[in-house]
Amino acid sequence: MFNNFRLSMAWLHTWFGLVLGFVLMAVFFFGSLSVFDREIDRWAIPETRFAPQPMPSFDRMLLPVFQTMRPDAEQIEQARSRVNGPMAQEFPVARSWAAYTTHRDPVLSLFASYELPHAKNPEDEVWGTRTIDPRTGLALRDDQLKIGSQFFYPLHYSLHLNWMSLGTWIVGFAALVMLAALVSGVVMHRKIFRELFTFRPRKNLQRSVLDLHNLTGVAALPFHFIFAFSGLLIFAGTYFPVAETQLQPLHELHEQHEAAETGLPHDRAGVAGPLASVDAMVAEAQRRWAAAGKAGEVGFLVVRHVGDANSYVSVYRAGTDRIALVGDGIHFKAATGEVLREDPPLTAVASVNTFLTGLHLQHFRHWLLRWLYVLGGLSGCACIATGLLFFVEKRKRQHAQQGRSGARWVDGFAVASVTGMVLAALAMLAANRLLPADMPAGWPGKGDCERYVFWGAWLLAGLHGLWRTAPVAQARMAPAWREQCWAIATLAVAAVLLNWVSTGDHLLRTLAAGYWPVAGTDLALLACGGIAALAALRLSRREGAGLGATPRAAGAAHV
Repeated sequence: MFNNFRLSMAWLHTWFGLVLGFVLMAVFFFGSLSVFDREIDRWAIPETRFAPQPMPSFDRMLLPVFQTMRPDAEQIEQARSRVNGPMAQEFPVARSWAAYTTHRDPVLSLFASYELPHAKNPEDEVWGTRTIDPRTGLALRDDQLKIGSQFFYPLHYSLHLNWMSLGTWIVGFAALVMLAALVSGVVMHRKIFRELFTFRPRKNLQRSVLDLHNLTGVAALPFHFIFAFSGLLIFAGTYFPVAETQLQPLHELHEQHEAAETGLPHDRAGVAGPLASVDAMVAEAQRRWAAAGKAGEVGFLVVRHVGDANSYVSVYRAGTDRIALVGDGIHFKAATGEVLREDPPLTAVASVNTFLTGLHLQHFRHWLLRWLYVLGGLSGCACIATGLLFFVEKRKRQHAQQGRSGARWVDGFAVASVTGMVLAALAMLAANRLLPADMPAGWPGKGDCERYVFWGAWLLAGLHGLWRTAPVAQARMAPAWREQCWAIATLAVAAVLLNWVSTGDHLLRTLAAGYWPVAGTDLALLACGGIAALAALRLSRREGAGLGATPRAAGAAHV
């Protein structure tokens, strides 16, 4: 089929990249935004614009909150098909209580799992969630959306296609294909080190686009490879679900053996048991961490088998002082506060796993490294976008002469997945500051409305891209790129102004106060708008230079 191995790799690189490049654009872009998801949350929810807080007192603050929690209404509705008979009205058996925070979180996330009465599967459960102000214990409105951590972050690995984990499977397949595309790209570029330093922006569009594709691909090659690989590693349990296969009995036996070995009960005893002071357990955990020379912030705290004689409390260290995602857990008997177990040092294999996981999830405090993550992610976006543009520029003259529309459709989908995706994110942020906190009666909650704005804006941008790329069929440049760049610039500035008008937190105020989560988000929006405006001006000049050209001449200008 191919004359040599290099040509076969070129075919693989081209078509794998084209088919799944649209998915990878979303993965890279929203993955880049997720590096600062907590900061975006604070921009989106003004009530959370205060300093990050440590884990508050469990005994005085968290325990009363947990005792008033119940499963979320959405969880109850989804569970109706998983029970025999009518859905229960009460959920008296709480299986676990958990509290989670990070060094960048001003608010505290609480989770509680409950036994599902009359469930078809005895192990089934439903969850309740709540976000509280750790200074007062008061809950935030449950119809507000944490745009960074609850929308952009899961979008980059699940596409919000949660049925049968479909989105996670699509992203996993795209990551696997990306690894193949990276390897094939290295093979097909024989002068890879020379191309690392080659960029000719004043050449014709096809040449400069290819140079930028090579430059962004090669410069960030280790970043792209490690993050694709570590992402697959994190979701290995989804792709290879041992507990849901014929190996399930062996899996359950292993869990029981592990419980016996660690002394941490696997099942409830069925006998009521008290809960000693969790604050005292936290103090003991911090004392042990300090003795080992480790920072003592608590990142995750969980009570398992709540209210049972077999209940135990696990306290995990935030671990922001290192890349590896290690919790250094210390586990206590809930009834007495006795230490049951202190997590031992990891094996060599487990250490590699926690390092790669921590490298991907970046819970550490290193701000410079975080910005390098953003640059690496955006370089991935640039690499994919320029690859799509090169595909179009290389073929549109030939397709115009043959009366084919393949290049036009690829360009339309490229517009939808590049500028359209940015437009959708900006429209969501603008809507967040424009929509009232109390939506009119009969309307969905504010968070749901923001989701609708995002998907609606992306759909409209996609339709606009498909409509305004018609000139590509005549080997001319599509005005859709220029028009959507202007829309991006307008929306970015509008989001900053709307934040000012709705909260009073303008840039001069946030910069003077040193409140970087909001100031940084505003600056990033203005930078995005400025880059989009410059791109629109550059595209206008290119379009003007190409006006009046015949399809053959216009195509020749890009060869």
